[in-house]
Amino acid sequence: MDGHDLNPEFDEFLPLRDVVFKTLRQSILSGDLNPGERLMEIHLAKKLGVSRTPIREAIRMLELEGLVTMVPRKGAEVSRISADDMRDVLEVRRSLDSLAVSLACERMTAAEREKLKEAELEFEDAIKTKKASVIAGADVKFHDIILISSKNKRLLQLVNNLAERVYRYRLEYVKDERNHEKLISEHRQIMENIFSGNKAEAKKAIEIHIDNQEKNIIKQLSDENKNEQ
Repeated sequence: MDGHDLNPEFDEFLPLRDVVFKTLRQSILSGDLNPGERLMEIHLAKKLGVSRTPIREAIRMLELEGLVTMVPRKGAEVSRISADDMRDVLEVRRSLDSLAVSLACERMTAAEREKLKEAELEFEDAIKTKKASVIAGADVKFHDIILISSKNKRLLQLVNNLAERVYRYRLEYVKDERNHEKLISEHRQIMENIFSGNKAEAKKAIEIHIDNQEKNIIKQLSDENKNEQ
């Protein structure tokens, strides 16, 4: 933890616990704090320049979000990615994204089409950086344009409820450079099918896109477990 740069954005209108919460949450979601990494109150308090009380309160809030786990006799640690939890989340996300592309085939405007084209080019540029956080951010933007173009507010809310969990999985997936060309190809396939109005193929393309993410991360977790044994 000593090697991490935690840069809190203090706000006179926010309680300290919320500032700490936002700082730690962002560090976990961005991958700066790794799964399984311990969160020691004393060290965090020194790094952030606050007392241990807001640290303790923020950790409780993160635990409620599922981003932190309390381990007996060890304390708090960044929650590890569970294959079962990931499968549950991505099964739901697959269904929601399938609905989103189906609706986008009907409802995407000409302006949104241009935005999606731009987002795809930005994603390809992001791939060239080989920076996982940049690639993940560009991927989020691409999928958000499709989601917004569905014109379904309830669908948007449901997807946003899963956003934090999905982002963690997305970040792990794009860390593996072997997936990058495949991601570009899948994005193009999704986009082309939306533009042609082919609902069945658009749904199939996005389901394959998410299935590949799930399979890859499960393999990564399996490899990590073998290395630890």
